[in-house]
Amino acid sequence: MLDENLKTQLKAYLERLVNPIELVASTDTSSASLEMMALLNDIIAQSDKISLREDNAANVRKPSFAVNRIGEDTGVRFAGLPMGHEFTSLVLALLQVGGYPPKVEPEVLEQIENLQGKFDFEVYISLFCHNCPDVVQALNLMAARNPGVRCTMIDGALFQDEVNERQIMAVPSVFVNGELFGNGRMTVEEILAKVDTGAAERDAERLNAKDVFDVLVVGGGPAGAAAAIYAARKGIRTGVVADRFGGQVLDTMGIENFISVKETMGPKLAASLEEHVKSYDVDIMNAQRATKLIPGAVTEVQLENGAILRSKTVLIATGARWREMNVPGEQEYRGKGVAYCPHCDGPLFKGKRVAVIGGGNSGVEAAIDLAGVVEHVTLIEFDSVLRADAVLQKKLYSMPNVTVIVSALTTEVHGDGQKMNGLTYKDRNSNELIRLELAGVFVQIGLLPNTDWLKDTIALSPRGEIEIDARGQTNVAGVFAAGDCTTVPYKQIIISMGEGAKASLAAFDHLIRSSV
Repeated sequence: MLDENLKTQLKAYLERLVNPIELVASTDTSSASLEMMALLNDIIAQSDKISLREDNAANVRKPSFAVNRIGEDTGVRFAGLPMGHEFTSLVLALLQVGGYPPKVEPEVLEQIENLQGKFDFEVYISLFCHNCPDVVQALNLMAARNPGVRCTMIDGALFQDEVNERQIMAVPSVFVNGELFGNGRMTVEEILAKVDTGAAERDAERLNAKDVFDVLVVGGGPAGAAAAIYAARKGIRTGVVADRFGGQVLDTMGIENFISVKETMGPKLAASLEEHVKSYDVDIMNAQRATKLIPGAVTEVQLENGAILRSKTVLIATGARWREMNVPGEQEYRGKGVAYCPHCDGPLFKGKRVAVIGGGNSGVEAAIDLAGVVEHVTLIEFDSVLRADAVLQKKLYSMPNVTVIVSALTTEVHGDGQKMNGLTYKDRNSNELIRLELAGVFVQIGLLPNTDWLKDTIALSPRGEIEIDARGQTNVAGVFAAGDCTTVPYKQIIISMGEGAKASLAAFDHLIRSSV
């Protein structure tokens, strides 16, 4: 099942096991069960601290296996074959159940261990989804450290009956105690905030007690990470408050234009950014959303939980988010056919008809990716021509199961109340309304800056971008900005990093001059 190179790497990881563990397999006569058993046998061959037995109880999904401490039902289970992006989730589960300490902050670990109640989590994933492992790993960690928590990873492609019964059309989809808990990427901090009563209040109290920062960076994407590193290297008190560290990079699959790195993936780059920032004395406050900026001699940033952080300078790097169509039915069927990540959700539409909205690079790349999975893709573009690079257009037009429609405006998403089943667009030349029968639509029409919380506080462009000068200074003294949330042209990772560094140096210069 595993090639020799992967076996060698796995063997090295499993040497870190502290305590013996047991894999408990539940199988049937399917080929998937045979593959799973081959994987499990490869695993136990790499460590004498791992044993394997079968327990084909009637009430357990097949094929699946549990990762247990000897004599315990730890609550960590994989239904399906955790390969692809989920292989890392499996390795971490083996290590954490086996006593290897997880790489999380001590206060997060304490919160997990003190969590009260019974939580049976089920996570429906796609092996092609780069968001899913974060959720699986967070919940597996919680199960490994708290006997009241259980987590089962479920490969949606293998358990299609469940996917159809629960109307799952986006991954990761998380259920707890049989009820829908949430969709999309979630960190362990975000999960704990939802299940731990009183967490927000404790968080606010802890954050309110923090001393004044010299530089407070709002946002944890490439611009924010670069800004934090440059500030910390000056030896000044630096903090980063972020909704999710990594920002939009976490939703980016392939990155091939980051100079000096020929090819990488968004989650990998985001992890490297966080690791680099953590190597300095930076106070990282994750899973926190800014809601108000209060300028002054010491500027205040108010958070969603009511906490207020104070800083001599503030550097805003809140990035951007996917632009929505803003048509009837879009919100109603979000996650029920309306999707924004073709890499994550595309496999759920295997053999079905879908549309992609947007003819730029993102839209054309999405259509190309989906064409290899679904029955048919219709690409709909508002303009009279596609705007993607010529090489991408050439590839798109070579695919037999793709139709391109230009000069078209999507006007409505239709559904049956439970899931999407079509959309209507207007031919901009004839004004004719045309309905397409579809199982899904992937929206790829650009970005919106995350600046809603700044209205009436600092100067914004008509597009909602923060207006900055050549040094990253806003119209408010001591408040700087960088990256995709600003008026800087060309929204690229490498540009955001440079802008973050530049704005951070400008903030330091402001501190020096204002202290004289």
